[in-house]
Amino acid sequence: MVQEEINNDGADEQMLGAEDNEKLAEKREEVKFIKGGDHQNGDAKIDIGNVNGKAFTGMTKEELMKYANDPFWIRLRWIFFIAFWLVWLGMLVGAILIIVETPKCAAPEPLPWYKSGILAKFSNFESNNENVELVKQLKASGVIYEMPAELTYNVRDPDVEEKIRNIVNHYKDTEANVIFDITPNFVPKTSRLLKDAMDDETKRSAFVWIEKPEVPNNWLSLVNGSAWAEVMPGNYVLSQFGDGLYDLHMNDTIVKKELSHVLQHLVQLGVKGIRLKNTKFFILSKQIKDEVPAENPKYDLTQYGFWTHTQTTFQEGLGDVLYEYLTVVKNTTEDGFLSVADDVIRPEVYRTASGEMGIDIPLYGKFVKTLSSPKDKDLRSELTNVMREAGNYTWLQWNVEDAEVNSEVPPSSVILFLSLLPGTPVVPVDKGAYGSLSDVISKQIETSRLSPSYMHGDFNLLPIDPLVGYTRIKSGNPGFLVLFNPTDATQAANVTDNSSLPEKMTVVSISDNYNVTNVVAKNKIATADLEVSPYSTIILTYVPVKTE
Repeated sequence: MVQEEINNDGADEQMLGAEDNEKLAEKREEVKFIKGGDHQNGDAKIDIGNVNGKAFTGMTKEELMKYANDPFWIRLRWIFFIAFWLVWLGMLVGAILIIVETPKCAAPEPLPWYKSGILAKFSNFESNNENVELVKQLKASGVIYEMPAELTYNVRDPDVEEKIRNIVNHYKDTEANVIFDITPNFVPKTSRLLKDAMDDETKRSAFVWIEKPEVPNNWLSLVNGSAWAEVMPGNYVLSQFGDGLYDLHMNDTIVKKELSHVLQHLVQLGVKGIRLKNTKFFILSKQIKDEVPAENPKYDLTQYGFWTHTQTTFQEGLGDVLYEYLTVVKNTTEDGFLSVADDVIRPEVYRTASGEMGIDIPLYGKFVKTLSSPKDKDLRSELTNVMREAGNYTWLQWNVEDAEVNSEVPPSSVILFLSLLPGTPVVPVDKGAYGSLSDVISKQIETSRLSPSYMHGDFNLLPIDPLVGYTRIKSGNPGFLVLFNPTDATQAANVTDNSSLPEKMTVVSISDNYNVTNVVAKNKIATADLEVSPYSTIILTYVPVKTE
């Protein structure tokens, strides 16, 4: 098809002057279409060639300067200048706000006082200046006194109040908090609770009270004979702990109210912690089924050990009842605690229906006894079992009173090994050698237990038979290595296989009987050369080796 010729009568030439025509002629460029590598698909490159034999370039400085004072460009430059600094200032303010408003990583909270230090225990109910000095020497964070059982529900009596205040006042100028052991599960025959029950039938629910013409069942007293006492003709009350002592029904409303008042009053008088005795004997049910024989040939049916006692010990719901009393203490004081004074034996029973422990720091396991008399014992397995059965995150009481004082293992070895385990050593300071630790060891224990690696670090047992040892370490902090030799010969530590341990470590503390040459507190020692003398303990600190 022939394109139609358009006649514009020279209008194009008339619109352009001669000078303009010359400029256009100068800017004519030769355009070439070059076939691409894949020309079958229509690909092509365009080459515009050179302008008058010269390569295309941008504007020169002289050409740009012609527009430097142009009002449009001046205004545009100011707009961009101001916009730049506004954006920069906005980013600066935003960065500051982010830093200020971003929640800071909270530092790990220190352990409560009853977990951070050693607890010193006295077996009497009177304090004096000598007691205070023993507690100061031990650097104890708490001091335990045992209240006579018959005084438990008489804490409001003026004479009892005075004794309590006297003990508390002795420790006002120390860092030790006062803890009382109380016996809440029975009362003496002089008790107001029993008198009220004798006079008013509606108040007999506080006891395991059975109206029956003969002894209700075959339950036995822990002391001797039947566990039932006839307080009125045809009226029997459970009496497991001896003549004139009557068991309370710990799940009864009257008892809960009375014991809650006791706990609150003790806290108000300055007592910070309370340990309950006989918790495994708490009666929570009024069923009186007969006990069944334990089939132990060492006993006959008149002896306590002959029976299983499944009806009178570790009753269902114990954890929930104890948690109610724990709540009373926590609501009365922020830094108080409620625990037990006896081995719980079956820690699962002390958990609530929701699975949490119904008390603070349970006392569990005979590991301390094994540690103090380790011959032919597998300490590592026993400690593993104790930690697992109590719950891996459960803080325990280590009852040093279980230790055998006359064994080959000295008190300093036992307490040093226990000092960095997840738990609180309870030391009987008025019974034998355990209250006479040196000031140096006491101070080192106190300092070590305040470190992040102890308070919040991981606990790992090491496979280093025949020694038993563990590490405590929190990321970013120096760790601790604790070793105990349960044999009668010096043993090599054999810990070089642990990739996190460095070539050298620093000695923190050693037990009194540690006699390996050149091992002194605060000195460095080569890990490969580390040896532990018989029945002794060593604590070392180290900076962990980073593994890629």
